[in-house]
Amino acid sequence: MKKISVLMLAICSTMIFGQKVSDYKYVSVPAKFETFKDNFGLEALLTKTLKGKKYEVLSANKDQWPSEAKGNACNVINADVLNDKNLFRNKVILQFKDCNNKLILESKGSSYIKEFEEGLQDALQQALIKVGMSNPVEILPAQNPVSENNEAPSIAPVASNYSNGKLNLQKIQIDGNQFILAKTGDSVPFAIFTGTSKKDVFIVKLADKNTTIGYFENGNIVIDIPNTDGKVSKEVFVGK
Repeated sequence: MKKISVLMLAICSTMIFGQKVSDYKYVSVPAKFETFKDNFGLEALLTKTLKGKKYEVLSANKDQWPSEAKGNACNVINADVLNDKNLFRNKVILQFKDCNNKLILESKGSSYIKEFEEGLQDALQQALIKVGMSNPVEILPAQNPVSENNEAPSIAPVASNYSNGKLNLQKIQIDGNQFILAKTGDSVPFAIFTGTSKKDVFIVKLADKNTTIGYFENGNIVIDIPNTDGKVSKEVFVGK
């Protein structure tokens, strides 16, 4: 259990608010990021990756927004990329803020590639791993996303053993806020789940050290698995 405790402590603090970005359908991306002298292809990369994660990307020109976004700007989350470069690395900070300018997610990425364009894009790709797939909910004007009390109830899993057809895992409840999925006899768990402020949504630390989100769905356990191309695949573990 010591190894499990160490892995739990290693969960990225930047992911505390990560699940809230996925509450949005629309993301506003500026044509130019103010802390960069040149675009370096960052706007195009951010737009392409967000579209791959099922977001609808909007320009900064609100006249071009669809009526759903125009009618309530709080349905739109605002993205920005900040230059965090130092002498040794190309580094960026990816930020998402709501309509009240509240920081929803801040994720850092860095690259040892020296060339500006290639290195900055590589750093942004790293930062984008923290962004989950869009799973929008209704946003109230000038407020945070609707509370979980207004959401449709989900069905929590009740089984102890789960499988995705390839892996057979056991669900071990650590406490009221944490559980793990582990192979029998394996000292390092496949995934560690830590609760968030949103019911049945979890920060998940995978055995390969990637951090993502997971949730309950119809009695099953679902994990968004990050892919190397920046996209996310849905892995469903069915109770046995």
